Amino acid sequence: MSLKTQWFVNIAMVIVSWLSLPLLGRRDIKKYFPASVLIVLLEVFHVQIGKKKKWWIFYNKPESYFTGEFPFNIGPFLVSSMWILKWTYGHFKKFIFANAILNAFFAFFLIRILEYLKVAKLVRFNQIQFFLYFFFKAFILYVFHYIVEKIRK
Repeated sequence: MSLKTQWFVNIAMVIVSWLSLPLLGRRDIKKYFPASVLIVLLEVFHVQIGKKKKWWIFYNKPESYFTGEFPFNIGPFLVSSMWILKWTYGHFKKFIFANAILNAFFAFFLIRILEYLKVAKLVRFNQIQFFLYFFFKAFILYVFHYIVEKIRK
């Protein structure tokens, strides 16, 4: 995929994700945004480790965080974290199940599309490891939000 096309895909991915936020509602955005941002910041840290250890690569500008992982972090990852919290917070089993479904979709299906389109591919991670890499963050997201809720009260 050309760099120009990848930029278009990245921008479209972020815009489409953020277009769903009005459906979430202002109150819920304010409620779930802090925990979602904290988990994205944790992901920024983990991305640096992943790049160094070559867990995955992006074909165009492989060393650039802004053309690689950044659009995924501020687009689908941030927005889906808020949606999952809205739908399932307070029901831990539903929360874990919803995260498992979403993370499995990304790790087993979407990563193959990204490889086919020559956007990114897994190098030192297999799909199960990649799934677990994201899935363990679900627990952290839940705990972050629980702490934020306790502080607010």
